[in-house]
Amino acid sequence: MDDLGMLKKQADTIRFLCADMVQKANSGHPGAPMGLADIITVLSKHLKHNPKNPKWLNRDRLVFSGGHASSLIYSFLHLSGYDISLEDLKNFRQFESKTPGHPEYGDVPGVEITTGPLGQGIANSVGFAMAEKIAQKKLNSETAKIIDHKVYALCGDGDLEEGISYEACALAGHLCLDNLVMFYDCNHITIEGDTSLAWSEDVKMRFEAQGWQVSRIDGHNYEEINEVLENAKEQSKPYLIIADTIIAKGAIGLEGTSAAHGAPLGVEVIRESKLDAGFNPEDEFFISEDVKARFECAVEKGDLAEREWKQLLNEVPYIEQNEALKALLNPDFSKITWPKFEDDSMVATRDSNGQILNAIARAVPGFIGGSADLAPSNKSLLKDMGFFPTGRNIHFGIREHSMAAITNAMALYGLFIPFSATFFIFSDYLKPAARLSALMKIRNFFVWTHDSIGVGEDGPTHQPIEQLSQFRAMPNFYTFRPADASENVECWKKALSMKNSPSAFVLSRQKLQTLKAGKIEFGEVANGGYLIKKRDNATLTIIASGSELMISLKAACHLELAGINANVVSVPCFDLFVQQKRSYIDKVIDPNTKVLAVEAASGIEWYRFADDVLGMTSFGASAPADELFQKFGFTIKGIKQRAMSLMNKEYVETESKCEKL
Repeated sequence: MDDLGMLKKQADTIRFLCADMVQKANSGHPGAPMGLADIITVLSKHLKHNPKNPKWLNRDRLVFSGGHASSLIYSFLHLSGYDISLEDLKNFRQFESKTPGHPEYGDVPGVEITTGPLGQGIANSVGFAMAEKIAQKKLNSETAKIIDHKVYALCGDGDLEEGISYEACALAGHLCLDNLVMFYDCNHITIEGDTSLAWSEDVKMRFEAQGWQVSRIDGHNYEEINEVLENAKEQSKPYLIIADTIIAKGAIGLEGTSAAHGAPLGVEVIRESKLDAGFNPEDEFFISEDVKARFECAVEKGDLAEREWKQLLNEVPYIEQNEALKALLNPDFSKITWPKFEDDSMVATRDSNGQILNAIARAVPGFIGGSADLAPSNKSLLKDMGFFPTGRNIHFGIREHSMAAITNAMALYGLFIPFSATFFIFSDYLKPAARLSALMKIRNFFVWTHDSIGVGEDGPTHQPIEQLSQFRAMPNFYTFRPADASENVECWKKALSMKNSPSAFVLSRQKLQTLKAGKIEFGEVANGGYLIKKRDNATLTIIASGSELMISLKAACHLELAGINANVVSVPCFDLFVQQKRSYIDKVIDPNTKVLAVEAASGIEWYRFADDVLGMTSFGASAPADELFQKFGFTIKGIKQRAMSLMNKEYVETESKCEKL
């Protein structure tokens, strides 16, 4: 254990760096960073990491769930020798700086994952811990341990009040994730005042009931912090450390108050506080040489640990593990044997998707995932591939939100390509985590079945209406709604090729007719939309996706008999289509035609291209699916009526003399 006086000096240095950062930015949260400074100082002595290589696979993961405490993160990373300069600290919360208001993965070396929305980091830490357990089963043997590290998380009252923390922590306890250590910064303060205003539960009992080991310490007592961290290395359960702290510790006149949570302390308070701690009140962003030397020991220590680890990989007992590691690090999608589907067969896209998931998993050892207790309905089971931690399937339980946040962390672990599955309507429950996946630019896959009013008798509570528009509006998020099994295959090929974006597959419950060979322009599916039926002298274009494409093709045939030549466009991915050059879009959607979009959803985004949209303007209803499609106009007659109205033509009946589609 270091000299207590030196530890206090290190912690106070962090406190005042954080206070100075927030003061200079005139924005931020000084309270939590100052309260956690003692914990992060002692934790730095235990942490296995390499500031020279933030991506070292066998490093400890450190997750700051309370992302508003970002000044603490940046101060710690700077002091530890990461590529974050003192100038970066001075540019806290400024445009295009390395130190944004909440930590963002990819922008800040050493930040493991983007946090900020409270509770996300807790679920992320569970995801990292689960990923390590899977990696250990795949790579370790009794004599050769390639993966052996801890996952540490720091959270606060706000994180634990969020529902996602209940989901994630219950799963962590159930899975006995003994590699997970979480500090709960128990300072009893929220923005509105004392936590007792809205919270009075016994956190220790809650976590013990969930299967965690729990200890309580004084979060400002260096010896207690050190001792509990030593104990954490020997636990057989996930470990919660309730650390009683004082918010804004050391801020004269403001410590322990909600006023210190989310506003600068003020110049005079900082001056007085520095003077009280024995610091020069005139010095801003001050780091003494002895403090700098203590923290920067992490560079030499971490570099040595990584070099020793790499040396072990080259030893004889590790040859087999090395081959497995290479396969995980370098997935080869060219080895996938994609399923093929017969013309005119009837296959729900959830069913074809199940075949696709299994084809990918057979060829890609790092492809893992599971469902929120809906695998039989989502068709997402990887057959004969076992279950966590020894296999490829994960039982997430009915925990949509934490499921998505967990797979975000798995995607960032460095070895895995994860997917998660639920009904499309329940994408609402996990939307915050899906949004973060897009913000982080990570390859994470979301399987969302039961995509429309085609859900049928379960009724409007289970029939997604506005969700397609919501996810299509999200930057860097690609929502695929394939029209049939073959289009589904092509959508997956495109999605796998996008390393820096998450993708979602919105899939039908009901069976859909497989398009005839030659109908699908396979190369153009990757563009998001393509012309599936072109007619000479067309005056109308019908755009559709998913289950509405086949009925649109049939309606266009009837329109031709009624004297209206209509092109038909399939758009399995609106997000990709709008990114194409204008020349391509004009080739697909003839600008000289009227445009009707057809989709069993709200479809407001189609007005970007369409003169009219046949979509849902209300919630669905409880009835058989076929009856609902009739009621809401998604039929040959309904599309034809809407098209003829758009073309200012009087509706006429036509006989069914159309070609087989």
